[in-house]
Amino acid sequence: MSHAMPIRNSNHGLAYQSEAQYDWWLIGCVAILIGLGLVMVASASISIADPLGKEEGARLYYFWRQMVALGIGLIAGVIALKTPLVVLKQFRYLFLLVTLVLLAIVISPLGKEVNGAARWVDLGVYDLQASEIAKLLVIIYLAGYMETHLVQVRTSFAGLYNPIIVMTIICGLLLMEPDFGTSVLLFSCMLGLLFIAGIPLLRIIVWGSIAVMALAAVAMMSPYRMQRLLTFMDPWSDPYNTGFQLTQALIAIGRGEWFGVGLGSSVQKLFYLPEAHTDFIFSVFAEELGLFGCLTLIALFTFFIWRVFCIAAQAERGGRYFPAYLAYGFGLLIGMQAFFNMGVNMGALPTKGLTLPFISYGGNSLIMMCIAIALILRVDYENRLEFDGEEVEE
Repeated sequence: MSHAMPIRNSNHGLAYQSEAQYDWWLIGCVAILIGLGLVMVASASISIADPLGKEEGARLYYFWRQMVALGIGLIAGVIALKTPLVVLKQFRYLFLLVTLVLLAIVISPLGKEVNGAARWVDLGVYDLQASEIAKLLVIIYLAGYMETHLVQVRTSFAGLYNPIIVMTIICGLLLMEPDFGTSVLLFSCMLGLLFIAGIPLLRIIVWGSIAVMALAAVAMMSPYRMQRLLTFMDPWSDPYNTGFQLTQALIAIGRGEWFGVGLGSSVQKLFYLPEAHTDFIFSVFAEELGLFGCLTLIALFTFFIWRVFCIAAQAERGGRYFPAYLAYGFGLLIGMQAFFNMGVNMGALPTKGLTLPFISYGGNSLIMMCIAIALILRVDYENRLEFDGEEVEE
C-alpha cells in the first residue's frame, strides 16, 4: 500500500507528496503485448519490406518504423501521464472540434488517399491518420459529457440527444473516407458506455437497432461494402478473387494447428496473404504460434480489459465519474477493436479494416494506444491518491 505525506504549499494550502504506485500488472501486460507486436511485425513484414531478400537492413524496415513510433508513443504517454485529468475534462469540447476538423480535412482535397481511402493528412515528414486521433478524443468527449449530464442520461431520452447527434456527424465523416470499421467501433463504444452508465437496456436496444439499420442501409448503398458482406458469408465461392484475402487468412490459421509452424516460418505471409503485417497479422500469429499462442494472446487481452475495468470501477466507487468513464471507454475501445480484428481474421465478422491493438503495424495506432494506456494509468494514479487521503482536483 502506498502512503501520502502532507507538505505545506504556500499557494494552495495543504498539498501532498505521494508515493502512489501504478498498476504494474497492467503495465506488464501491455509490455508483453507490445513486445509480441514488435516480434510479429518483424516476422510478418520481412517479405513485404524486401521482396528480393538482398538487403538485410531493408528486411526490418517496418520493424524499425514501428520502433520509432513506439518511442514517440512513450514520450507522448509520459506527457499524458503527467497531465491531471481535470485538464482533459476542461478541454473536451476543443478536442471534439479538433476531431471534426481533422475528419473534414481528410475528405477534402488536402487529404491523402491510400488504397482507395482518404484517411490521411500529409504533414510532409509524417502521415497523420485522423481516425486514430478521433478514437482517442471522442472517448474523452463522451466521458466528460456523461459525467456532466449523468442524471439526464439515465432518466430521459433528451439526455442522449447530444452524444447521438455528435456521434452521427463523426460517423458520417468517417463513412465518407470511407472508414466503416471505425464508425462501427465508435458507435459500439458509445452504446457500451451508456450501458455501463446505467441506461435502461431497452433504450440501448432501441438506439442500437437504429444504428444497425442505418449502417446496413449505408452498406447496401455501397457496392464494395455489399461485396465484402457477401464474401464474408461464403468466401470459398470465389477464393481467387473477392474471397482471396479471407480464404488465405483461414488457410494460415488452419496451418498453425496446436503449436504453430514456428516463429518466422509462416508461408502465407510470403505474398499470399494481403495486409499480413497490418489487418491480418493475427492470421500470421496463428500460423506461426498455433492455437496455444492464440489462446495466450486472447488471455492477455482479457486480463488487460479486466485490469482497466477494475481501475474504472474504483474511480466510479469514489464518485469520480469522468476518470471512470474515461477508463471504461478506453477499455471498451481496445477490447472491441481486438475482438473485431480477430473476428474478421477468423471469418466470424465481415472485413472492417481495423488493426489489432499493440500487435499490428501502424505508427498512428501505436502512438494513440500508448497515450490511451497512459491516461488509464493516470486514472489509477489519481485513484491511489484519493485512497491515500489526497484531494484530486475535479
